[in-house]
Amino acid sequence: MRRSFLLGGTAAFCTLLLPRAGRAADAKRITLKHQGTGARFNGIWHDGRRADPQAMADLSACLADAGCNPPLPFDADTIEIVWEVAARTRLGEVLDVHSGYRTPAVNRAVNGAGDSQHLRAGAMDIGVPAGRLPAVAETALKLAKGGVGVYRTRGFVHLDSGPVRTWTDGGDGVPVDMSPRGRELSRIASAWNPQSGRSGMVDGRVGRIGGRPLRIDTRLPTGW
Repeated sequence: MRRSFLLGGTAAFCTLLLPRAGRAADAKRITLKHQGTGARFNGIWHDGRRADPQAMADLSACLADAGCNPPLPFDADTIEIVWEVAARTRLGEVLDVHSGYRTPAVNRAVNGAGDSQHLRAGAMDIGVPAGRLPAVAETALKLAKGGVGVYRTRGFVHLDSGPVRTWTDGGDGVPVDMSPRGRELSRIASAWNPQSGRSGMVDGRVGRIGGRPLRIDTRLPTGW
């Protein structure tokens, strides 16, 4: 009887431990540096089930403009998108954040869009080496989550958790060695006449990713 009890107890103990080990394996780590403020974050921000509240508070402070006190709570969905794109593309050990949460004053100073997701703490601009832009942009487009803006001349990709849409910084936008789908999206976005001041779809056309409609946001290249 004693042997059965011990074995049963051991099995129950292992059963309790296994889910915890699984969650540890699913933990998500992110390392980033805000280019403007020099603030850094390096740690686990998600335990596999939910975002860690303290990590999110630290990330919110790290991703905010200088002088924000208290910082606006950053959107966990945006961090998830950035984390997934970075993980799939092996973007680098430290993500180079050009912009995270912006105050209205900073957004005006950089000619940001009046309804920018940056104002909602729901967007990040991530610096990407020129040779990596095609792969990073293609990966972000395949996710079909939120907005994807490719700024080749400025060397970064905008990622946000807003409506699914994509845009480029003008000209041919995304490098030509992207997939045919990526080039088509770039062609549609680039068809916008910058003198017209229009935003939204071009000639009512809509691209598709994974069978889902993709609205092409063709706002001014500076309005990211």
